[in-house]
Order: sequence, then structure tokens, then C-alpha cells
Amino acid sequence: MEFDLFFELAVPEHGGRGESQVFAETLGELALADELGFTTAWVVEHHFMREYSHSSAPELFLAAASQRTRRLRLGHGVVVLPYNHAVRVAERAATLDVLSGGRVELGVGRGFSPKEYAAFGSDMARSREIVDESLAVIRQAFSGRPVDFQGSHYQLEDLEVLPGVVQDPHPPLWTAAVSPETFTWAAREGLGALAGPFKPWFLVKQDLKEFRRAWREAWPEGAPPRANPRFGMTIGVLCLEDGDRARELARQPFTWYYERLLGQTRPVLEKFQESYDYYQKLGRLQPLLKRAVRLSLLEAMGMVVVGSPEECIEKLERYRAAGVDHLLMAVGAGALPTEVTQESLRTLAERVLPHFNGDSS
Repeated sequence: MEFDLFFELAVPEHGGRGESQVFAETLGELALADELGFTTAWVVEHHFMREYSHSSAPELFLAAASQRTRRLRLGHGVVVLPYNHAVRVAERAATLDVLSGGRVELGVGRGFSPKEYAAFGSDMARSREIVDESLAVIRQAFSGRPVDFQGSHYQLEDLEVLPGVVQDPHPPLWTAAVSPETFTWAAREGLGALAGPFKPWFLVKQDLKEFRRAWREAWPEGAPPRANPRFGMTIGVLCLEDGDRARELARQPFTWYYERLLGQTRPVLEKFQESYDYYQKLGRLQPLLKRAVRLSLLEAMGMVVVGSPEECIEKLERYRAAGVDHLLMAVGAGALPTEVTQESLRTLAERVLPHFNGDSS
């Protein structure tokens, strides 16, 4: 199991940090993560979400990170295709691949914010069609051959998309996934699946089983697969030598983060949107979380891991045992001082990662 990091670039008012400080300190955390041996840093794309996420141009942030790191892979988690032109997505991803020396992981998705769809003039009900066409265009652009595509949303002819990607054949492709149908679609397309941070573990575990089943069906033994199946999930993490101190420090910031997260997904959870029906089923869990978002409940639902190294190892083992390939850790949930976040990164690297890497000496 690979240990990745996950960033929303949150700027909570109670944190006492402005945007410039958050951006600078997060870049410092990525530089430290590079030294400590974490695998990938994933950065979201969100718009108009004050406090919760100020990451509206992740490709620029990742470009800056590419110059502060040497080995850390750089993940879009994810580019929202219905309001990003597919050719521009391919151009920006290839540019980042060049700048980073071939370290890009490209995640794509539909997004979930009606406000964003309205602002960018995209049709939320047709999001699946747009994603399908966009993905086809991006793959053509990454092939090094001219793009020729005729569809409902894109009509492109003889476009030479530059620069070319560094990785062969192209950066690994992922998709954000919520509904069972999306996990099945991801498997058929040969995409890695990224399970979002607002689903309890018992649901994510079912998604993982369905994804693996669909992958075996789409790519039977002996068939040339696009890649090995890759499954990632996002959780909040705070691991410190003193487990009681970790819980005390995490209690309010983690509660704030998940309350904000629920607030951002509420428009879809409460209001039916065609092709987003699975969000409605998740909405049945919302009253429980809305009444009692607290650290103990989040831990019980497998959405966060907080404690001492020994406690964190025990809790993290369940994800590895189930077959999670990449654990995207929101260390400190973006709501703790960078000193605490960096302390936790060091604790994880020194006391937890060796256990999973087979070096527990």
C-alpha cells in the first residue's frame, strides 16, 4: 500500500492563516514529504468554496511543487472535465509532466457542485457524456498523433497538441468515483479509482470489491491490460507519538473539515440531479452525520485515523488487508498549524511507513 497525501488548500478562519501563508506552508510540507518518502501529493480542483478549499488552479500549485521536489509524484485529484476543455487539460498535464520530469498522475472527474456547473456554463445532467468524450480526446492528445475527434461536445480536426508527455505511454489516469456504476466504468476504461473522503469505510469496501470484480471481467487473465488495477481512498489522518495529544489536537479541526465537506456535498445530496442519483442514496447517511459529526464517530466509520504510531498501524492495516493500493491522507485535514502537520508527517515516515514497507526494525 502506497502512502500518498491529499490537499484541499483549506483556509479556515479559525486557523489564523491567510491564503499566501497556506500556499507557502503547504509547499513546504510537500518538500518535506519528498524527503520522507511519501509517494504522491494529490491536489483537488474546487471553486467558490471559501475556507474549505482555495484550490481553484491546482495545475499552477503542482507546477510550483514540481520545482520544490525530486521524487514525489504530483496528482490532480481531480480535474473536473465538464468545465475544463479536454485539449487544455492535456496541454497542462503534459507541461507539468515535462516540468516534473515525468511525475504526473492525472485524475479526472465530473465534479459535484451545481454552483460550479452554473458558473462555467456546463450541463450537469450531461456530465457523463462530456467525461467520456473528454477522456477520448485526452488519450488521443497523449498519443503523440494529431487529434481527430467528432462527437456531441467536441469537433476537433488535425490538432497537434504540444508539448508531448514525458511518461510512456502517458501519465497514469485515474477517476474520482462515488457510485457503483462509476467504479464499473473505471474498470472498463482501465482507470485507477479514487474513492472520495465523504463515504464511510463499509461503503468504500463494497466499492473496492466491485471495482476488482469489474476489472477482472474487463481484463481477463491473458488479455493485455491497460495497467494493473489501482484503487485509492482518502481519509483524515493525524499520527503523533502521544495518541491522546493527537486526538485532542484533531478533535475540533477534523470536525470542522467534515462538517464543511458535508456542507459542500449537501446541494447534490438533498436535491436530485439527473445522473447523480447515487448521491441521493448517500444522503440517507447525512442526517446522522449532520446531527453528530464528532471525532469518535468519524473514527468508527473509518473516515479518519488518529492516534499513536501503534494505534495508527492497527487502524491502517484494515485498508491494506482489503486491497487499497493508495491511501490518500489528509494529514491534519488542512486545519492544523503546519508545525503539527510536519510533526505528523515525520512520525508517519519514521514509525508507521516502515511497518508497511516490511522494515519494522
